[in-house]
Amino acid sequence: MGLSKRHRGAAAVAMAAVAVFASASACSEDSDSGDDGQITLTVDVFGDQGFGYEALYERYMEQHPNIKIEERGKGFALNDYNTRLTQWIASSSGAGDIVALEEGTIVQFKAQSAQFVNLLDYGAGAMEQDFLAWKWKQGQTADGKQLIGLGTDIGSMAICYRKDLFAKANLPTDREAVGALWPTWEKFIETGKTYVAAEESTKFVDAATNFYNVVLMQVAGTGTGYTYFNTNEKFVLDSNPDIKAAWQLTVDMIDSDLSAGLRSFSDAWNTGFKQAQFATIACPAWMTGVIKGQAGDDAAGKWDVAKAPGTGGNWGGSFLAVPKQSKHPKEAAELAKFLTGAEGQIEAFNKLGNLPSNPRALQDPVIVDFKNEYFSDAPTGEIFAAGATSLKPVYLGPKNQAVRDEIENALRSIEQEQRTADQAWQDAVQNGTNAGK
Repeated sequence: MGLSKRHRGAAAVAMAAVAVFASASACSEDSDSGDDGQITLTVDVFGDQGFGYEALYERYMEQHPNIKIEERGKGFALNDYNTRLTQWIASSSGAGDIVALEEGTIVQFKAQSAQFVNLLDYGAGAMEQDFLAWKWKQGQTADGKQLIGLGTDIGSMAICYRKDLFAKANLPTDREAVGALWPTWEKFIETGKTYVAAEESTKFVDAATNFYNVVLMQVAGTGTGYTYFNTNEKFVLDSNPDIKAAWQLTVDMIDSDLSAGLRSFSDAWNTGFKQAQFATIACPAWMTGVIKGQAGDDAAGKWDVAKAPGTGGNWGGSFLAVPKQSKHPKEAAELAKFLTGAEGQIEAFNKLGNLPSNPRALQDPVIVDFKNEYFSDAPTGEIFAAGATSLKPVYLGPKNQAVRDEIENALRSIEQEQRTADQAWQDAVQNGTNAGK
């Protein structure tokens, strides 16, 4: 199949990223101290915007002249990053001295805890009170004896929306008035129907899959407390009422023709931001950095942030871990502690909008009083931090991501009118069951 110019460019970027990883992996075993005693530490991250650590690296190297920090992976998609990281961990070769683990995949690597340094052995236990209790627990093995990762951010929820598109559809644009439109997800869908009836050239939401995942994490947080696997690792896709509730709301949203049908983090999704193809997006704190990066300077002041429907909810958030294969585990652990401390988390918030998982940082005036100029001076620190301390975590099994991929495939088949909702649900159950084995 031929590639369009745009897709050839995207493919070239992806291949370049792979080449960077491959090259760095090939020489990772040569990262011992040089003749001058200098140590190079490699930090593996993911995502178009990275983790916002650039200034922190410079500060740390100034304070530690014997340390040189090299970062890899910025611009690398999460799924591609996880595939490569899985290979590195399995082969005990190629991973950085510090690796980022996303909340949906850290559970996978807990099953391989022997491949990771126990950060408790390097003094991280003294930091326990520096993290929300549930975030700290997510970084531990089930028995609590090993700390796999130190938390970076959390994904406290809101809705980001285009004020200009709301105005065209004769909807309110003030963030308080907008939030009042949708106390529930049902009301959110009703608002969407009003929008598409008035504004036919764009859609109300970016993607059914994003809508589904956000709703699921919220209802599961206030419901069963888990998604595809319960806390005993029993597969419950077809019996968990929270999954079926999120699925049905998503089907209703698709049937109402509200979705632009874009696949998250795809070229088409990125273009959707630039061309204002949708009016709202489920918006955990870290998404503000993604929106700014993709929509660009021309959209500054056109976006705003409103309260999400329902109560609470968390989507995303990551951890920093040190693989056993690192030749400098002590130095890597010290750097991980620095990056995930209050100072580091505040810097990442300032850079990308990533909401801290550190309670002290959440209460810092830098966060609480912050107004995001790009998002119409929205008090994003206040909006996202407000419910952060009361968030209820959702248990994700080791094969959560594989099952989630099948659910998303099934939902996209409805969006693309390839399957009916009933057929797609059967696909989701069958394929999800196979993926969860």
